[in-house]
Amino acid sequence: MKTAPAKLKTGLLALAFGLSVAACGGKGGTTDSVSGLTSAGTSALKAATLSDAEVKDLSDKSCAALDAQSKIATPKSKEALRLARIVKGMPPAVNGVPINYKVYLTKDVNAWAMNNGCVRVYSGLMSLMNDDEVRGVIGHEIGHVALGHAKSSMQTAYAASAARQAAAAAGNSAVAALSNSQLGELAEKLVNAQFSQVQESAADDYAFDLLTAGKFKREGLVSAFEKLAKLGDNSSMFSSHPPSSERAQHMRERIAAKK
Repeated sequence: MKTAPAKLKTGLLALAFGLSVAACGGKGGTTDSVSGLTSAGTSALKAATLSDAEVKDLSDKSCAALDAQSKIATPKSKEALRLARIVKGMPPAVNGVPINYKVYLTKDVNAWAMNNGCVRVYSGLMSLMNDDEVRGVIGHEIGHVALGHAKSSMQTAYAASAARQAAAAAGNSAVAALSNSQLGELAEKLVNAQFSQVQESAADDYAFDLLTAGKFKREGLVSAFEKLAKLGDNSSMFSSHPPSSERAQHMRERIAAKK
């Protein structure tokens, strides 16, 4: 997901203006539909200025929704114990929020983090990668939170849901059905978010610096990207911006430069 707050805000203002025109000039609309359009426009505008507390609250609910529909490794399972060993010595919090780790038992290769400290690692990823590689991936995902990318992603996902509300208010029954499960939809958007090239590169460097500060091996970042490159960059994580092979090379260069 390519997030651009300034452009997003402009787009939302345009949406709100369009809704205002529809409410004033539409013919044959009911009071309820006008009210619905106005409410949806307000929701879209609000998405651009979600507070940290609101983002955390939405993250809490989104994470809970995903946990509820996923098979989670028990605390004493080999996957959970391995993850606990991997993250030992890593920062216990991000932006002042305690980190909460869990493993999803699935063949999918993925990992993600949210602003409420929710970090989820998929067992498919853990099967593919060694401890150093998994630690590097986790550092990358934490970087998206620490650098504000996850908040922007939440704002963008929330805005998209608000836009669907607007369509539902205008009488689109298919969209209306989607809006009834807005929270689940929002959670899925967050998990499948694609960040911009600049954001992905910044998260890579954040992970490198985090591993350096913790005196962990950085080579795991290189081999993790190499393994993702062999997957053809088609996995939902690290997709398309930039190619994993280029990111692996950047990590090699940083290791060689010792900084």
